[in-house]
Amino acid sequence: MNQDYIKPDNWSIIEEGFEPDRVKSSESLFSIGNGAMGQRANFEEQYSGPTFQGSYIAGVYYPDKTRVGWWKNGYPEYFAKVLNAPNWIGINVYVDGEALDLHLCTEVKDFVRELNMKEGWLSRSFTATLPNGVEVQVTSKRFLSLDLDEVGAINYSVTPLNKDVTIVFEPYLDAGITNEDSNWDDKFWNITNITHNGVQAFIEAHTMKTQFHTCTFMESQCLVNGKALALTPNISQNDTRISFEYASDVKANDTFTINKMGGYVVDRNHDKTHLVAAAKSALQEAYNLGFEGLLAKQKEAWANIWAMADITIEGDVKAQQGIRFNILQLNHTYLGKDARLNIGPKGFTGEKYGGSTYWDTEAYCIPFYMATKDQNVARSLLEYRYHHLDKAIENAEKLGFSNGAALYPMVTMNGEECHNEWEITFEEIHRNGAIAFAIFNYYRYTGDYSYIPEKGLEVLIGIARFWHQRATFSTAKNKYVILGVTGPNEYENNVNNNFYTNYIAQWCINYALENIEKVKSEYAEDYSRIMDKVQLGAEELKAWKDVSGNMYFPYSEEHQVYLQQDGFLDKELITVADLDKSERPINQKWSWDRILRSPYIKQADTLQGFYFFEDHFSTEELERHFNFYEPFTVHESSLSPCVHSIQAAKLDQMEMAYTFYLRTSRLDLDDYNKEVHEGLHITSMAGTWMSIVEGFGGMRVKEDKLFFEPKIPKEWTSYSFKVNFRHHILKVNVSQKQTSFELETGEALDILVNDQAITVTKGTTVTLG
Repeated sequence: MNQDYIKPDNWSIIEEGFEPDRVKSSESLFSIGNGAMGQRANFEEQYSGPTFQGSYIAGVYYPDKTRVGWWKNGYPEYFAKVLNAPNWIGINVYVDGEALDLHLCTEVKDFVRELNMKEGWLSRSFTATLPNGVEVQVTSKRFLSLDLDEVGAINYSVTPLNKDVTIVFEPYLDAGITNEDSNWDDKFWNITNITHNGVQAFIEAHTMKTQFHTCTFMESQCLVNGKALALTPNISQNDTRISFEYASDVKANDTFTINKMGGYVVDRNHDKTHLVAAAKSALQEAYNLGFEGLLAKQKEAWANIWAMADITIEGDVKAQQGIRFNILQLNHTYLGKDARLNIGPKGFTGEKYGGSTYWDTEAYCIPFYMATKDQNVARSLLEYRYHHLDKAIENAEKLGFSNGAALYPMVTMNGEECHNEWEITFEEIHRNGAIAFAIFNYYRYTGDYSYIPEKGLEVLIGIARFWHQRATFSTAKNKYVILGVTGPNEYENNVNNNFYTNYIAQWCINYALENIEKVKSEYAEDYSRIMDKVQLGAEELKAWKDVSGNMYFPYSEEHQVYLQQDGFLDKELITVADLDKSERPINQKWSWDRILRSPYIKQADTLQGFYFFEDHFSTEELERHFNFYEPFTVHESSLSPCVHSIQAAKLDQMEMAYTFYLRTSRLDLDDYNKEVHEGLHITSMAGTWMSIVEGFGGMRVKEDKLFFEPKIPKEWTSYSFKVNFRHHILKVNVSQKQTSFELETGEALDILVNDQAITVTKGTTVTLG
């Protein structure tokens, strides 16, 4: 834990007191989104102190030219960047000619910021003394509409407390913005038109190179003490900006309010030549509802989300706050409405990682979306990769692979690899396995096999072809080896025979072979279509089997564990417990050379294999490997604590499971890795959900049924969650004394609880002591 200023609360994220040093952190923590757009929690009024402004539109990116010290053949030519979009939230405020700026105010008191998770809105309130001596009370509330997902709404009020004043609100649109994360300081946006119509304003712009056309828009209304004013604004504009000035004389203790609607329309959803018309339509719909009407719909939409996705925890407010914060931010980022979109590691909260799609989606996010939404949402995420199959084949061809071998990118916006670190781009090839595993996981959970003959088998064949070609036969070992890789532990680069990589490669080939046979026997028409397309023959299949049947896995007889890679035992095996705390986090304190020579593990690696393929190993084997590798793990990846929490719970190491749960659920709230100012760790938040449902709840799919092995931390009185399993919504409640199951929708459901078979019927509760 590196910060502790967020007030514990079951349903809100609350900050009390204004501290300039934590502005950037709070801008991340209080971020909002609606799946189509999102923004950091920047102030509406101007702020001259250190800040990280960020507003983002889903799916809009720029191919920032790769910048490296030494170019290597095969490097991607660009690193895709999610773009800081034109700013629509801005409202400059002037009181008797003095700008309201919290960085310059002589006093700021009673500052409270709240992100209300239950209802989906962000608010601020404070009292400030301006340099001219005027004391004002300010309140604001804003949200990004889930129903009208092109629109956001702001209610902003100023009350002078010690004198009558003249207040000017200056709402504006500003397209003269830059990215925090830019390689060459390129111009990302080309502004084509700035127009206004009455109290509406529009900036049309498109991205350079990628040609995403957008229109940023706003409309405002002013009120005094709740009564609308008919003010005529003074309009100013230049090449990048347009602003309206609304001035009013305001008596002491009266309240001057501006309601501002704004947002974006994009050519993904509208004709690019009619974006202003689309923006006007969005504003009309929003103003027909008004701020309060739109807010009422927002509350209703979030109530529907929480009705399915909520996890309740009794007896531990910080744990409860943590899981709801994670669920909130996942829904801010991706709602499954648009199959053309995916889930970036930072979502709409920052620019690190380029806002692109990583293997995190398949490895961590799909289980959350399968269980808390309709299965079609998860299927859309699978189809996203199917549509990128040709690009994956091209990616492999660039590295010398052939015959339809597919290497899915580590980082992508459109299917092309766009990561510019060689140890990731060329070597972290295990990401291919997560794509295949997600197909397996989807079928295992939903029972929907149709995806595989329709689309998934082509993906599995391309991936199997890659692994077959990537493996090398070692005459010394008389086995197939995979050389020069980076496993999930990115603190080891260019190693040989990473256990996880070799294991998932073998599994991918075998899973492809299994499904080829199944499709051949049960879906003859699809089989013929696919085989005609991929030209897969018996000799190639025989070669696949040779590789999968003779894969090498490094193993230590002394420790009775699979080795993370061939040279792991050559390292100086000093555990994390014996590492001075002043050296942590090592990725901020050590040279990369020192990290690579150390035994320290960034995240689950060998244990990632045991997590995916738990049924392939005994509990005793898991325990040996967990007890061997966890002491060397520094958990400096956001993806690490959740896997270890799940496995610790499986092994009845409940104190450790609980500690890891708190770390994953409050990773950003408590800033464990000292980097929350850069944005939140969105994709790892799905792992927080898994650490409760799969960890403490012990949920698995076994024998084609849901299986539970419920446990509960001693710190909790009870917890509950729901899952949507094959169109059955099942609620699970676990207390210190008993576990109950209630079926809310669907026909009777047979489940297994600690290997005991029970049947749950709709409207009844089954309780086990």
